[in-house]
Amino acid sequence: MNALSRMMTRRLMFGILVTAVVSLAVNDAISAQVMVTSAKPSTASIVAAPSKTASAASASVPLLPRDFAGWRLQAAATPITRAQQADTANAAALAEYGFTDGATANYTRGNETMTIRALRFGDATGAYGAYTFYRHSGWPKEDIGSGAASDHERILFWQGETFVDVSVSHVSAMTAADLRELAGDLPRPATDKSLAPPVVADLPNVAGDGPLDPQTTHYSLGPIGYAGSGGVLPPTLVGFDRGAEVVTANYALRSGPATLTLINYPTPQMAAAVEGQIADYVKAGNTTQHPWTAALANSTPGSVQVKRSGPLVAVVCGDAVPNDMRLLLGLVHYDANISRLPGGDGPTEVQKTAKLLLGIMLLVAVMFTAALLLALLLGGGRALVRLAMGKPASSVYDEQFTRLDLK
Repeated sequence: MNALSRMMTRRLMFGILVTAVVSLAVNDAISAQVMVTSAKPSTASIVAAPSKTASAASASVPLLPRDFAGWRLQAAATPITRAQQADTANAAALAEYGFTDGATANYTRGNETMTIRALRFGDATGAYGAYTFYRHSGWPKEDIGSGAASDHERILFWQGETFVDVSVSHVSAMTAADLRELAGDLPRPATDKSLAPPVVADLPNVAGDGPLDPQTTHYSLGPIGYAGSGGVLPPTLVGFDRGAEVVTANYALRSGPATLTLINYPTPQMAAAVEGQIADYVKAGNTTQHPWTAALANSTPGSVQVKRSGPLVAVVCGDAVPNDMRLLLGLVHYDANISRLPGGDGPTEVQKTAKLLLGIMLLVAVMFTAALLLALLLGGGRALVRLAMGKPASSVYDEQFTRLDLK
């Protein structure tokens, strides 16, 4: 082996040594990452605690303001701690929607009076459900909060996690503006929870030909709320024990009115099982052994139809002809759009680990390439310098020590 080869070998070995040191350091980093990942459950429990504290803090904030838009609180608001206090007749339905607490208060402005009942729920889904439960179909729409409707001196609206029932002695042109100010004074949730349940967005809208009437939607999370909202199916057939959520809405089709029921289940398999049960119930007809509900029994023959799309089960009934009902059902379609992996706004622990490993491999490749190039550069450069000085490229024949020729 000549000197140039030995020098390049030494440089290469040096590069490999550097790479080994870097790899050792990286292994330590991986171990640290694994330790952090294994500690995640306890960290999660620690992080979860503030959310409960935040909820408790939100509950401690007065639900109703002392004054708004010139309306002044007449006496201290009466707190509501149980659904039975909120509404004795519908306490079970409120419990299904996740009632947590509430308050009632009387306000005055001049000679006018206003009574407000505000009910707070675990999330916006419950507030929206309670709003649709108390709002009768056909009530005029109002522009208050996240959604509102009125019936003369009674106005209902929901905002975030709160449902509000208002009764006024006199409705004026400024009543809606006053209540919009009240909606702005209600406690705000920590995050944006003012959206209706996603299943509501799955309701088709036949533009120009039997459009959806949004003031007829009713959302239910349990059998009592479903029955109280005029559900068209027997509550036991819906499968609320399987985590079902239901929304119903009315349509004005060309041949007559129709009612569409959408049932959303956690999985398509559950939906398929319940769809078969509902289809058998409909196919059996209105018999003494299995009587239909009034909504189904009063429908046009052949208009009661069932369809499934993913985790959604759709049931249509009413006075429209079967062909129009079939067209309406054809518009029900579930799209499973996934824009990112679940796990919040930031990357998951798996994504972080994968990114770390990818960076490690890239670093090792760069360091190895750099060591190899450095060895070639130093060895080749030294050989070129020796050639420029008139010496052989290799120093294998050079004298490496001083010799004394003593005789």
